[in-house]
Amino acid sequence: MNCEDGFIMTKKTHEEVDDKKQEETQEMTECISQEQFDDLTETLKRLQAEFENYKKRQDKENIQLIRNSNAGLIKNLLPVLDSFELAIKNSNGESQDINKFKKGLEMIYAQLFSVLKEQGLRIIETKDKKFDHYKHDVLMVKETDGEEDMILQEFQKGYMLNDIVIRHSKVLITKNKSNDEEQPIEGDKND
Repeated sequence: MNCEDGFIMTKKTHEEVDDKKQEETQEMTECISQEQFDDLTETLKRLQAEFENYKKRQDKENIQLIRNSNAGLIKNLLPVLDSFELAIKNSNGESQDINKFKKGLEMIYAQLFSVLKEQGLRIIETKDKKFDHYKHDVLMVKETDGEEDMILQEFQKGYMLNDIVIRHSKVLITKNKSNDEEQPIEGDKND
């Protein structure tokens, strides 16, 4: 027996198995009456149609959910909007008391921040903090004799939503005075 004979035998064996499968399928088809076959086909078609309708319904619900996902937030912001309208209405030039107007704006700010805080918003703290490139963007560097990379001033507040930074704090940081050659600012790579 050579390799070719083995290949031919394997091929014949596969053909025999395929023939047996076809015979079994034919026997099963003969066992099912045409009426049963039609019933099964109809049931299958109905299930397919129900599944298609389910998919369409889910797609519509998902679109509706996305469109209305911020409804709660918007509803909570409506009183803040009302407060702004009232502040504008009361500042039509008749009121000369700037302090009352400022106090009103501070109250509106506190109200708005409270709503956003409930949704997970947090201010990124910078006072007496060391520079963190994940939370801060350096706009300026000031040479000092103190500790390096300390934040001296915040130009714009940064915010986090839950655990995600949505806006980095814009800051001024310290750099040690040295007679050595100038060191690159964090993020600059002059290699």
